[in-house]
Amino acid sequence: LGVSLHSRTPVVQMISGRIGPTLALATSTILLSTLIAIPLGVFAAWHRGTKVDRAIMAFSVLGFSVPIFVTGYALILLFAIKFAWVPVQGYKQLADGFWPFAQHLILPTLALSTGFVALIARITRSSILEVMGEDYIRTARAKGIKEHAVMLSHALRNSAVPIITILGISIALLISGVVVTESVFNLPGLGRLVVESVLARDYPLIQGLILLFSMVYIGVNLTIDVLYVVFDPRIRY
Repeated sequence: LGVSLHSRTPVVQMISGRIGPTLALATSTILLSTLIAIPLGVFAAWHRGTKVDRAIMAFSVLGFSVPIFVTGYALILLFAIKFAWVPVQGYKQLADGFWPFAQHLILPTLALSTGFVALIARITRSSILEVMGEDYIRTARAKGIKEHAVMLSHALRNSAVPIITILGISIALLISGVVVTESVFNLPGLGRLVVESVLARDYPLIQGLILLFSMVYIGVNLTIDVLYVVFDPRIRY
């Protein structure tokens, strides 16, 4: 990939030195978003038309509409400055201890997860409601299967393809989200490296980063396409 024009360091070495914080942030964001959003979407679909459903959907619209940097600065003001529960900015390696490592990821993960939780929850709700009128759902209910089992074992499983798709899109969207979040929270990851390379007009480094992000985007989409067959065997035929 060549040598950086600014630091005279190989581009591969610069990228490998910064990839750790970005992987940690991306992994924690996807895990947190999935663990919160899918149960939230199922719960909203289960209580369709109620105040709970409307409240969850209002949160989804708000969460996806507010920019990440606004959410990030609000979290810093509240939890880092006012209550002093977590550090304002910075990053600690996992080798420095799990709790210091986790402390510096809490606020960035929360800020980055807000939009993804809203998006995934909304798609989960829509996908489940779409399959709730199918014949196999009525058959399951006619057999006397409890409603929560119908929702989890039948409706959620058969609506997995749209949910998997939006998870793949969310991972791809992390690329742009990481750039903003790492700048707000001063994380020394690939997002900050993108900003630094653009400001320095370091073209070899910019090209290397674009190539890496493109490969990640293509790899994620390919993995999602393969997973379609796992969750819905009918796609094979």
